[in-house]
Amino acid sequence: MDTDHNNSSSVIITHNFTYTMKCLSVSQPFAELIISGKKRIELRSWNTKFRGEFLIHAPMSIRTQDCRRLGITHSDLVRGAIVGKAEIYDVKVYESASQISEDRNMHHAKIKFDRRRMYGFVLKSPVRFRVPIPYKGMLGFFEAKLPRITHYNSSSLDALVADIIDEEHRYRLVGHH
Repeated sequence: MDTDHNNSSSVIITHNFTYTMKCLSVSQPFAELIISGKKRIELRSWNTKFRGEFLIHAPMSIRTQDCRRLGITHSDLVRGAIVGKAEIYDVKVYESASQISEDRNMHHAKIKFDRRRMYGFVLKSPVRFRVPIPYKGMLGFFEAKLPRITHYNSSSLDALVADIIDEEHRYRLVGHH
């Protein structure tokens, strides 16, 4: 459904188009570690052939023991939202506990190796979204469908640009919202 308001105070013309992108739910505090660039390997019990950019979703639950072990205050963590994005460029196969232990500074997980193999999604180019996108996650990779704004009228475009500039100025001045 299109929305088109002809009066000069109208804000946006939108369409029901959606932007889709692969997304992976990663428990907190590990989602935070990925988007901050500290976690460069995401461990999973399953493999993927996917390579490329994906969204990082932080589910509602938080692993409080991992927060304590890693010295992270769990009340500061975003939950129930897409918090950033990263890129998978390789998958590392682990076949022993010693192999996983060698990379512990890249995955930060406390793992009991109780299966034949584990897979480490090797990550790069993490980006934190300044404004998390509320979203319900799923298991494994899933397609996140986000609304796309397709057109602004001239008066609303000026207002939008002014709001973006103001937000960016406040962000740089204060360092956060």
